[in-house]
Amino acid sequence: MFTKKLIIAMMFILMLAAGSVQAGHGDATRGAELAADCADCHGDDGLGDEDYPALAGLDAAAHIEMLNNFKGSDSEMADYVEDLSEQDIHDIAAYYATLSGK
Repeated sequence: MFTKKLIIAMMFILMLAAGSVQAGHGDATRGAELAADCADCHGDDGLGDEDYPALAGLDAAAHIEMLNNFKGSDSEMADYVEDLSEQDIHDIAAYYATLSGK
């Protein structure tokens, strides 16, 4: 009986966690698709190299702020982020937050 209640409680907690991630922030699965262009410079694993910074493991909120700051800037990143929607940015940030950094 205790095991059944524990399983039900765990399922409820997981559903709440999944709902809060999707409702308030990005979709990491969609972000992985959008990040294909990012991989050209930052690598398939998001670890970057001596010329491009690592994105893997980056805090999603910090990444969102950085991407938004590139919009309208003189940075070479401006061209890459200009056409991204706010949801796109959240999705990309969510994806890179799931990857293991160095």
